[in-house]
Amino acid sequence: MKRIGSLIRLLPEKYQEYKALHAAVWPEILAKITCHGIRNYSIYHKDGFLFSYFEYVGSNFDADMAKMAADPKIQEWWQLCKPCQNPLDSRWAGEWWADMEELFHCD
Repeated sequence: MKRIGSLIRLLPEKYQEYKALHAAVWPEILAKITCHGIRNYSIYHKDGFLFSYFEYVGSNFDADMAKMAADPKIQEWWQLCKPCQNPLDSRWAGEWWADMEELFHCD
């Protein structure tokens, strides 16, 4: 199992829209997330930042994320979410949400 934490800014004027989107995530999106090995997925908000956490339980993270990113329904969902977000300048090339380094974990 791989733990993933990532960070992105939320545009202040899009807070209510983003919150409403995630209060009613489409069932197809939830199914895609699950079928690509993502479990225990949460998004938190604080001071204009969104923190995402999930656990990946598959065997090929890069392949599963590429398959999910190529899915038309996922693309449609992202077209609604991306205008609400402002990526960090410090993210790696190819990232939208900036991956974070895990410094501590306790089960």
